[in-house]
Amino acid sequence: MKFFSKAMIGLDLTEMDDILIKKTAVFIKFLGIEKCYFVHVGKNLEIPKEILNQYPDLVAPTDEALESIIKAKLKEFNFPEDVETEVFVEEGSHPLDTFLRWAKLKEVDLVIMGRKDTLAGNGVLADGVAKKAPCSVLLVQEKRPIKFPKKILIPTDFSSHNHMIYEFAEVISDKLEAELVPMHIYEVPHGYSKTGKSFEEFSEIMKENAHADFKKFVAKHHHPELDCEMVLNDGKNPGNLILEFAQKIEADMILLGSRGRTTSAAILLGSTAEKLIHANKYLPMLIFKKKGETMGFFDALFKI
Repeated sequence: MKFFSKAMIGLDLTEMDDILIKKTAVFIKFLGIEKCYFVHVGKNLEIPKEILNQYPDLVAPTDEALESIIKAKLKEFNFPEDVETEVFVEEGSHPLDTFLRWAKLKEVDLVIMGRKDTLAGNGVLADGVAKKAPCSVLLVQEKRPIKFPKKILIPTDFSSHNHMIYEFAEVISDKLEAELVPMHIYEVPHGYSKTGKSFEEFSEIMKENAHADFKKFVAKHHHPELDCEMVLNDGKNPGNLILEFAQKIEADMILLGSRGRTTSAAILLGSTAEKLIHANKYLPMLIFKKKGETMGFFDALFKI
């Protein structure tokens, strides 16, 4: 099943671009990508001194020069020639708005952004795109090796919105022969003591209820035999809980739906996903959004 046809890759003219180009080239086939837009948006398009030192003979207009550099990178890293590519360099005082406008205009299915570890950069643009993009977003880390995931963590709350991301997770795990690990965070209600039960007793009741909900949820999918790992929310940030569990089981990737049962804490992104974005600097993460669901918002925002 093909979920993504057109992808947009955000570049910032740093070493992270090399990593993104290489990793995108690896992920293209199993994500079903047929066309890639490589986009750089800067507050100004002055060529950095480092690039001028590397390419002293640059004489083309700035935007054309930067586009040529990006195209040269694609050729240098043997980006698949059977994938259609376009390169855009834009100037804008608000890079996030400009970047999102391109995603809307090109009707892309997936945005790919980098998350830095040791390289310079604060990740503000990547965070903003993850929260507000009108399509799915793949965040790839600077230090992770370039390889297909073999263990995929998928947090779920058994809501109807989770069925699409779960279906996609099954497709990926089957195609890559990867292990799929469902995970659910459950809580003990504050008024449990009024029932006469201890915290531990009521925790077990909530856990068993969550197991029953998962069985109903997973029965609609191709792998109803899968079990769900239950994690008790002991007051920690749910993003940290998910990341800690992912590291504990040595997951290679996290797949997350954009919305669940709880009210969205951001305009277009559920609160758990938002918290996980801030916490996760270590694992590739795909935030799966139903394309078209947020288009009305963008039509109003950009007045297109």
